[in-house]
Amino acid sequence: MSALPTPPPSPAPPRSRRPWLPCLRRGRQRWTTRAATAVSVAVLAAGGAGHAVVTGLDSDIDRIDPFKDMKNRPARGDGTNVLLVGTDGRDRISAEEKEKYKLGGEPCHCTDTVMIVHLSEDRRRASVVSLPRDSYAETPAHTDRNTGERHRAHPVKLNAAYAEGGPRLTVRTVENMTHVKIDHYLEVDFTSFMKTVDVLGGVRICTARPLKDPVTGLDLVAGSHELNGGQALQYVRSRHLDGAADLGRVQRQQRFMAALIARATSSGVLLNPVRFRDVTRAALGSVRADKGFGADELIALGRAMRSFSPSSSEFTTVPIGDMAYAVKGVGSTLKWDEDKAGRLFRTLRDDKPLAPHRVRAEVLRVEVAPQQIQVQVENGTMTAGLGRQVDRGLAAAGFRTTRVPVNGQDRSLRRTVVRYDPRWDRSAESLAGALPGSELRAVPGQGPVMRVVVGADYKGVRKVRADDPTRGEFSTVTGDQVVCP
Repeated sequence: MSALPTPPPSPAPPRSRRPWLPCLRRGRQRWTTRAATAVSVAVLAAGGAGHAVVTGLDSDIDRIDPFKDMKNRPARGDGTNVLLVGTDGRDRISAEEKEKYKLGGEPCHCTDTVMIVHLSEDRRRASVVSLPRDSYAETPAHTDRNTGERHRAHPVKLNAAYAEGGPRLTVRTVENMTHVKIDHYLEVDFTSFMKTVDVLGGVRICTARPLKDPVTGLDLVAGSHELNGGQALQYVRSRHLDGAADLGRVQRQQRFMAALIARATSSGVLLNPVRFRDVTRAALGSVRADKGFGADELIALGRAMRSFSPSSSEFTTVPIGDMAYAVKGVGSTLKWDEDKAGRLFRTLRDDKPLAPHRVRAEVLRVEVAPQQIQVQVENGTMTAGLGRQVDRGLAAAGFRTTRVPVNGQDRSLRRTVVRYDPRWDRSAESLAGALPGSELRAVPGQGPVMRVVVGADYKGVRKVRADDPTRGEFSTVTGDQVVCP
């Protein structure tokens, strides 16, 4: 991916050790969600438990130096940026749990989740930006940690940077892509995630429709559920529930993170030193962090988070420009929208909110963001130029149209039809919401591209917005918007 515009260099002011509110936020994503959030929770409690307790727990953290010998780094902005990385470390999970929660196989110790957690300078806001693991990336020149071979800069999927060069290459790659200076590095696996959720007494999740994934074993009916650690792990790992795959999983991780924050801030953890100790030990048991993340940071973060609530956090995913960007030797990747991504990371560097405004009521809420939906428009009438008009209208509303509308075989259609593959039924419903009065028609085997056949009843495109948008400029939700009512 070509480099985003680099902001002009500026003198780096002295850094003060700030709290890790982001830690809490980072827990949003996958494995991150689990351990990371737990760490945040632990940190929260730190403010009330005292320096002695935290100092003792500090020794549980495995120390690494991901910033060693790094040069030509981005200029420091306001606030604190934490790179939160989740890895697949299942070697300490019992055989019984592996079977029960479908965690078989050998641990790959690869990157499963990558996100930037930004803590505002005033310590009142945490912004979490997810960087999809299949993002197109270019690693700097480096030495492969497995083979010792020297590599030139080359294209990879983002999660491959960890496999080739560990934490250091991961930090360098992310900084090169975002031009955001990383202040701290935190790495967790999902062993501590399960333990942390259990110590908290479970986490409440709500779903409007049944969720069943044969790969992870997740099987939830519509409604409210109290998930234990193993069930929570299934929830944040699942990606075979529908055609949304990884982006759908990110949405669920956002919901889970918000729910975890709600449980942590309302369960008395911050006021109970014993519970704080137990949660912190569970969270820190499988964590690796940079040397700068210590007892002082834990205490500072705990103090800052005493008044923390789900509404203090905001979640988004880097804007994607191409959902299937093919790269020789790498495969299909997610290529960022460079202009929108550049604005997003500039907003982060400037320490500004990503979600300053609520969505207006007249915008229809849908389940899948229009930016995730591919559309081919066909003109089913004899009205010249109608297909082009509809294509432009859907594109303006955020849908990924082909920009090449065609004439349908039947030019006497009275009602607009949305043809879709049943595997992408949620996407079809979102598209139909943007075309009032349209008819949904399932076509098994059609694939991910929706086909809109415009009828004589077409009146225009209605604006829609996803409840849990995972991409697009400032398509951001705050934690209070996604927790159970």
